[in-house]
Amino acid sequence: MDATAITTATAGGDQQKHFVLVHGACHGAWCWFKLKPLLESAGHRVSAFDLSASGTNTKLIQQVTSLSDYTLPLLEFMATTIPAEEKVVLVGHSLGGMNIALAMEKFPEKVAIAVFLTAFMPDYLHKASYVVDKYNERTPAEAWLDTQFLPFNNDVESETSMFFGPKFLSNKLYQLCSDEDRELGKILIRPSSLFLKDLQNGLQFTKEGYGSVKRVFVVADEDKAIKKEFQQWMIDNNPVIAVKELKNVDHMAMLCDPKQLGVGLLDIAHRYA
Repeated sequence: MDATAITTATAGGDQQKHFVLVHGACHGAWCWFKLKPLLESAGHRVSAFDLSASGTNTKLIQQVTSLSDYTLPLLEFMATTIPAEEKVVLVGHSLGGMNIALAMEKFPEKVAIAVFLTAFMPDYLHKASYVVDKYNERTPAEAWLDTQFLPFNNDVESETSMFFGPKFLSNKLYQLCSDEDRELGKILIRPSSLFLKDLQNGLQFTKEGYGSVKRVFVVADEDKAIKKEFQQWMIDNNPVIAVKELKNVDHMAMLCDPKQLGVGLLDIAHRYA
């Protein structure tokens, strides 16, 4: 399906939506470069930007000490750019699910629908780290292949940085993507973090904030990083208003099949936003 087909499929007088796209760990706004023009060609507004120490953001990950610090560009955007009367379609990919959850907690009145794209989706009954902890419990060390984990500094309470190795990127994230997209990823990724110390020690989502926003989960059926079984576990743990499954799509859905994802997001926006 091409961009014209996307436009036609969603035409019919529907009002313009504002999609806010939030990337996952080690990535940046650049990973949305295929999806953004598809959504815009269908008549919608799209914002994609770099989180702290990501993409072209000038910070280093060792200068980012908490999930809130990491999410700061999104939180500032929600506070200053989105007017009180506007509601956005908030899309979080992979670790970006934690970032949009924080934005939902702080600005629930500004989010029409939150879309978790094969993303970590917390609940408000457990501590913020719960789903990431469960993921780590189910993921043996060897599954990370050549990913590097290094402490920020010599402090025993230091956070740990995470940098995807080329084998992990090729075999677990981009295995169905084009060679060109795979090489782009290898060139542009930067060290990130799961911020486990911060998530385990303080942050708590609430029913009144995060829990008050409608959520949809988008399943990537061939994801080898956050496997379909774990995606389903998160959905069962914290039920959503709808689930949409992408077929023959790996973890990097926005690169692997941006047209299928675009059609899905537009459908979600027009049904629920």
